[in-house]
Amino acid sequence: MKAMTYAQYGGTEVLVQTERPTPKVSPGAVLIRVKAAGVNPVDWKVMSGGLDPLMDVNFPVTPGWDVAGVVEAVGFDTPEFKVGDEVYSYGRRDTVQGGSFAELIALPAAAVAHKPKSLSWEQAAALPLTGMTAQRTLDALGTAAGQTLLIHNGSGSVGRTAIQLAALAGARVIATGSTKNHDRLRELGAEPLEYGAGLVARVRTLAPDGVDAVADFAGGVLEDTLALLKEGGRHVSIADWTVLGHGGQYIWVRPDAAELERLSVLVEDGSLGVDVAQTFPMEEAAAAFQASMTGHGSGKIVLTPFTA
Repeated sequence: MKAMTYAQYGGTEVLVQTERPTPKVSPGAVLIRVKAAGVNPVDWKVMSGGLDPLMDVNFPVTPGWDVAGVVEAVGFDTPEFKVGDEVYSYGRRDTVQGGSFAELIALPAAAVAHKPKSLSWEQAAALPLTGMTAQRTLDALGTAAGQTLLIHNGSGSVGRTAIQLAALAGARVIATGSTKNHDRLRELGAEPLEYGAGLVARVRTLAPDGVDAVADFAGGVLEDTLALLKEGGRHVSIADWTVLGHGGQYIWVRPDAAELERLSVLVEDGSLGVDVAQTFPMEEAAAAFQASMTGHGSGKIVLTPFTA
């Protein structure tokens, strides 16, 4: 099969198109024909060696943890799926090697869910990691009606999902983002503010007594978080593990089909939408990584099947 791989840590220059063996399908697993693969910042951070202290890597690596596609084969004792099923998944493994930037990927059935019919392939590939991260964050915060939640980086894919989920829960949402994205943040259910210097004062104009909870999807904002959090409030980060020393929680999402199905229900009833900013054919994964590295997207970046 065709796959994008890298044989050593580095920047986008190490990512090349290669031929790899078709993955084996073990008992309790499914082989998926990839229709789209989501691009996440963690993909290029892993490629750079940034997670080497945490995860074993077997080179050559095919990157990619998000996927949407069609079941091509099932392993023994996998009654949840049949050939032809449309599925999606956050397919992170404990060892980095066989990812979704390929024509085929084999994943444990426990990490795979049926794709919502209302989503395109690109939208389905954009949702798993960002959606589950937002969901896990709000669960950790105990987000509920009547609370005021501050979201750092509401413009990012995780932030956009979290805004919608928090609004569904009845919370008041204040979210930071670039001015160009403020109209979209309002549509999603947030009161937008510019990020950066002076943020504490800007938030205080909307919430003079502070906020009940803070979701940090940006990093580097701990001081502002602590200045704005009410006594007894909760804060969570996906970008700054030092929150652990200040009463916060650090989130690292596990693959879990049941959690993904929770999001599917909200998608199918029209409560949750997915923004896709850009798509690239699989062979242009390096360009997709470069776009992701800018950090200024208006939604998720997604890879579509090989064209060459």
